[in-house]
Amino acid sequence: MLFNNGKFVIVGLLAVLAIASNIALAQRPSQQEENFGPAPKNTQGRVVLGGATPENKGVWTPMFSIFAPVAPVEVVPFQPWAKALYDERQLHELEPHARCKASGVSRQFLTPYGVEFVEIPELNSLYIFDIGGPHTYRVVHMDGRSHPADVEPSNYGHSIGWWEGDTLVIDSIGFNEDFWFGRRGLPHTEQLHTIERFTRYNSDRIDYKLTVDDPGAYTQSYTGGFNLRWQDGQELFEYICQQANYAAELMVGQGADNVDRSSQIVP
Repeated sequence: MLFNNGKFVIVGLLAVLAIASNIALAQRPSQQEENFGPAPKNTQGRVVLGGATPENKGVWTPMFSIFAPVAPVEVVPFQPWAKALYDERQLHELEPHARCKASGVSRQFLTPYGVEFVEIPELNSLYIFDIGGPHTYRVVHMDGRSHPADVEPSNYGHSIGWWEGDTLVIDSIGFNEDFWFGRRGLPHTEQLHTIERFTRYNSDRIDYKLTVDDPGAYTQSYTGGFNLRWQDGQELFEYICQQANYAAELMVGQGADNVDRSSQIVP
């Protein structure tokens, strides 16, 4: 239908084009891959997830549309209740991460401000710091330990990691249900078990792959992922999540049938 001399139709078309553009930009390299240098390596010859030297600062930002789920919905093996909850989340959009709640797994990387990987061999640990949202960090144990038998559920869960060649592998369990692991709200239960693989294939890109295994929400495991882009020279900065947040309806919903974001760029 046409309203106001077709203005609504034009606005609708522009919105569709904007979504298509965002998806295309998330998938298309900024320049030809052959123009990028090789991935930096440490003195042992293994790829690092930072700069070539400690002086080379930078963070990783997602090459991913904010409208897209972590895995294509058509291939996600939902249980009926999980699909109903996912559909409901598309209406109210009350995402915990945008309300300053720490969000584990892939959601930690889906922020416009980026993340930083800090590996400390002396501690046999790797830390993942995120800038936006709750401005928190995640600990990955790199000392060869297994998951404990009794894990207290948390937003980040319990993570152990190791290197397979130039790929960092992170195995995580022990999640609670208080966060979304993607912007669009794919559900999960405390049975969630994830395997994340980070492969830095040149100076500018990380290929991120996520395998989700949650028999409480899905009928079988599935895989998703996206690319991360290196932002050279960017450093972690102070971020106060709720400072000057006047969009109260995004916090509580106020009984609205649909809550639109005040900005399409959320933490």
